[in-house]
Amino acid sequence: MVNKRPKIHILYKFVEGPWGGGNQFLKALQGHFRKVGVYSENPEDAEVILFNSYPFGSEYLFDSVIKLKKRRGKILIHRVDGPISYVRGKDKWIDKVIFQFNDLFADGTIFQSCWSREMNYELGAKKSPYETVIMNAPDETIFCPEGKKPFNEERIKLVATSWSGNIRRGFEIYQYLDEHLDFEKYAMTFVGNSPIEFKNIRWIKPVPSRELANILKEHDIYITASQNDPCSNSLIEALHCGLPAVARNDGGHPEIIGKAGAFFEDQSDVIYAIEKVAKDYKHYQALINLPSLDEIGQKYYQFVQSIYKDIANGNYHPKQVNYFGSMRVRARIIQWKAQNILKRLKE
Repeated sequence: MVNKRPKIHILYKFVEGPWGGGNQFLKALQGHFRKVGVYSENPEDAEVILFNSYPFGSEYLFDSVIKLKKRRGKILIHRVDGPISYVRGKDKWIDKVIFQFNDLFADGTIFQSCWSREMNYELGAKKSPYETVIMNAPDETIFCPEGKKPFNEERIKLVATSWSGNIRRGFEIYQYLDEHLDFEKYAMTFVGNSPIEFKNIRWIKPVPSRELANILKEHDIYITASQNDPCSNSLIEALHCGLPAVARNDGGHPEIIGKAGAFFEDQSDVIYAIEKVAKDYKHYQALINLPSLDEIGQKYYQFVQSIYKDIANGNYHPKQVNYFGSMRVRARIIQWKAQNILKRLKE
């Protein structure tokens, strides 16, 4: 390896328009790498492959990255999510696939929060030769405080967002607020996919990022009740738009918010947490302190360079692909898919 500035390729099936948080962050990260001149559009020409957790609906990417590592000796960085079973309340097999793939092939692992790292290790993940924790950041040309409407204490506007319609994304809390929040004092909007209908909360279906940012800036406080959420991109986007937050006290929420909001446990104290932020709004808003996309991108690249330099100096040898290892990962994926088919047939 002679290239002092290794090129990176993100091996991921990107989706345009409204989509999940991982997709939006990786698009922003890709844009950063392009801007600073370290991105390779062709994975064959990159020294480093960044692979995202588990490629739902694109499992062929497992084969693609294994072939790249086997034929080209790529350095593989694995951005790990979840644990998926904690987020979804099911699908432990997916976590097993992620752990096995990571153990066999990943040279470095990036977790999105300390909570995620601890929970993955608790569930059985093995430590990588290199690991770090780096949170996400949005595209700041879109998600920024410019244009945010001033706070109006006469009618305080709350907003929640979620691409996923999984009930564990906090919908039992949103339903409770729909029934118990004082809508003379507050207005609330939900943007995204919801498994329930609202009576008092305004519901807007998923919208593109620029439109979402404009909606966020029309509101005062962001609320998230998602459970076991490792690093909520929706929460990060709202904070970057200048909204202090009210969040369920679990997952990666406390790490992201810091002092820029209040936390609740369940229905018994969620309204109290909202009132706490509303009463001292400017104080909480002033405490928003998140890294920029450039800072996050720099952390990613510094992590990549640390591995790259150790390899160049002979202090580390990238993991090698063997036939039995790749077959074990494929077998896990087939097993999980077969279980899903059987469940559907029983239903």
